[in-house]
Amino acid sequence: MIKRALISVSNKTGIVEFAKKLKELEVEIISTGGTARKLVENGIEVTNVSDITGFPECLDGRVKTLHPVIHGGILAVRENENHMKQLKELNIEPIDLLVINLYPFKETILKENTSFEEAIENIDIGGPTMLRAAAKNFKDVIVVVDPIDYEKVINELIEKKEVSYETRYRLALKVFEYTSHYDALISNYLKDRLDDEKFPEILTITYEKVQDLRYGENSHQRAAFYREIGKNTGSLVNAKQISGKELSFNNINDANGALELLKEFDEPTVVAVKHTNPCGVGCGINIYDAYMKAYECDPKSIFGGIIAANKAIDKKTAEEINKIFIEIVIAPDFDEEGLEILKSKKNIRILKLKDIEKKQMKNRVDIKKVSGGILIQDIDFRLYDDLKVVTERVPTEKEMEDLIFAWKVCKHVKSNGIVLAKDKQTVGIGPGQVNRIWALENSIKQAFVDVKGSVMASDAFFPFSDCVEAAAKAGITAIIQPGGSIRDRESIEAADKYGIAMIFTGMRHFKH
Repeated sequence: MIKRALISVSNKTGIVEFAKKLKELEVEIISTGGTARKLVENGIEVTNVSDITGFPECLDGRVKTLHPVIHGGILAVRENENHMKQLKELNIEPIDLLVINLYPFKETILKENTSFEEAIENIDIGGPTMLRAAAKNFKDVIVVVDPIDYEKVINELIEKKEVSYETRYRLALKVFEYTSHYDALISNYLKDRLDDEKFPEILTITYEKVQDLRYGENSHQRAAFYREIGKNTGSLVNAKQISGKELSFNNINDANGALELLKEFDEPTVVAVKHTNPCGVGCGINIYDAYMKAYECDPKSIFGGIIAANKAIDKKTAEEINKIFIEIVIAPDFDEEGLEILKSKKNIRILKLKDIEKKQMKNRVDIKKVSGGILIQDIDFRLYDDLKVVTERVPTEKEMEDLIFAWKVCKHVKSNGIVLAKDKQTVGIGPGQVNRIWALENSIKQAFVDVKGSVMASDAFFPFSDCVEAAAKAGITAIIQPGGSIRDRESIEAADKYGIAMIFTGMRHFKH
């Protein structure tokens, strides 16, 4: 049975009730600062840490528990006769239970206009030190860092007069997860203040679980969804689900792809995505017009897909959406009638993301897992270096609008990627082929809209002139591509031969 507990918490949820139960079990409670005051105010007798150490708190409370009397009481191994002999000689009493959570560093840095000095002041020193000490000695010291565990610990103490080895082990594990998360938040905060530390020699990242998922990409794979710490404005983790079934792994992955593409546009735009690739994108005078363009690009593939809109969904648009099966509709808002129409299909997932147009912060990175490691890179937030007309014919103003539209879409199509567009509507998309001509041929062959008079975007340069020749045969009038091939001259000459305007961007957009 435990005899002494040290309690010092920033998050005081449930601490009074927990301490009262400990008192009923005749446990002496040691405490300090605001926690001690909270407990005393609620009629719980406590022994102040200063009375144990014989040393007052100092340096504005920065030094309270960093003392051998405290750490000796935590770290002593009870089965080690020499340890226990030394405790007796030094007049140190063992501490059997440690209940601590840390200064609110995360909450502090997430507040608006937090100063650097305020953030630094909310870095806990004594707390992590005691937690790690107790977790190291978990066989002898019960350590609780999360208020959710109060009930389990008390129940075991009441029922068994002891806390099981398994519970102690899991509590100790949680401590090291908690303190490593805490330290990672601090290091990332400090790193973000420097321009040259995006790719440090030692990379530590941390996330918090949003939810467990029913399964991963396939039903035999376990999965969960985690949130990056920070101001994730306009990201899926901030979306509010209004209706429908729980989001799946694939739902989240597809919806994220739709959002990334949607953020390229300011005018009313709808993006339809299937298996992370866009299957239809439209810009219009209103969101209904944009949706119809996205739908008409590929009425077959949009079935069972994800729809993302950057303007509110109205009644007329909702009625069109409900004519087919859609997994998710995500928008900044829904008018009352439009929402009720969508909700009439109980399985459709309706997500509201009010800051849907907000771009990703430029200091964010993209991470890809590989066996045994990770790849990390800047977010691909740029569009082009410089637009250069390389053919005799210059694109018309309308062609130029469609070329930029197609280029934005092509940036988010899996490589090798080709996009055909006309009147700010995708008319053909060829994603994920092992050579570029196949991507082009598929985009032409599978098109539901006449490709004649459309423009073409290619995510990387043409290695041969065959794509230009195929484009001319299909009636494509203008091309945008990065350039940079040793055979660029062949493609330019072919474009001039067929009267096709061609623009180089100087920047490719591979997406794997």
